[in-house]
Amino acid sequence: MTSAKADSRSPERRAHDERIAAEPQLAPPELSPDEKPLPVESHQLRLAHPVAITGIVENGLVRPLDSAVELPEHARVIIVASEPT
Repeated sequence: MTSAKADSRSPERRAHDERIAAEPQLAPPELSPDEKPLPVESHQLRLAHPVAITGIVENGLVRPLDSAVELPEHARVIIVASEPT
């Protein structure tokens, strides 16, 4: 059981949250009678899973250290850099 905490929201934010909570709920999606609902996990399998690899920056280009790593064309990447030690 969680303990009650003081509400630290501003009056404007509290009113905004109340307006959102008062909106009518969306109707469930219409499915054909032969269609079975699937768990969320089955939809996530279609998405690419993130992969972390090490690399080095040379002349402004990031090169993976592992030559076996192949990134697909137009892959989205997040670069996390560290200071040289």
